[in-house]
Amino acid sequence: MHTLYYAPGAASLLVHWLLIELDVPHALHKVDTAAREQKSAAYLALNPNGVVPTLVVDGQPRFEAAALAMMLTESHPDAGLAPAVDDPRRGEFLQWMFHLANVVQPLFRIWWYPGEAAGDAQADAAREHVRPRIEAAWDRLDAHLAAHGPHLLGERLSGADFYLVMLMRWSRGMPKPAHEWTHLGALAQRLKARPSFKTLYEREGLTEWA
Repeated sequence: MHTLYYAPGAASLLVHWLLIELDVPHALHKVDTAAREQKSAAYLALNPNGVVPTLVVDGQPRFEAAALAMMLTESHPDAGLAPAVDDPRRGEFLQWMFHLANVVQPLFRIWWYPGEAAGDAQADAAREHVRPRIEAAWDRLDAHLAAHGPHLLGERLSGADFYLVMLMRWSRGMPKPAHEWTHLGALAQRLKARPSFKTLYEREGLTEWA
């Protein structure tokens, strides 16, 4: 039995979604981020970064959403959401997982918490600076899907697509959200139609961008 420490709609959403999609037995522990529970001594003992998600596996706490997504998809090969080591598409899978983790997701940290990077007085300027970088990321991803889709690995659905859709969801309140790009929007609609997405939203109490 796994235990997921999560906050609704946060980066833990990817891990929660894959636990449901892969039918992995798990328990949920909601972290009250508004009350800064993620900074409590008890939580920091599990995850010294003080963020969600944390996934406790066989009594061992693990963190980093992208790493957890890879761990889950690779440990359930029958689901086909991660190419095996000897699969020609393995390199592409790793490329997109690391691209989303290292290039796209950090941009949203600036969008959501601009004061961290630039100070509160420059928060608006920081958002205006990062917005075109996020939109440029959508341009590149949409172009890739147009040429090589319908998924990041072509015809094959993978954990990277779930990751991408979570990040797209984070843009829903931006002046131009990701789903307004044609091929990204089509990918989001397909994944949002999966039963696991409906269950995810019900469990996390989410309603927006459904």
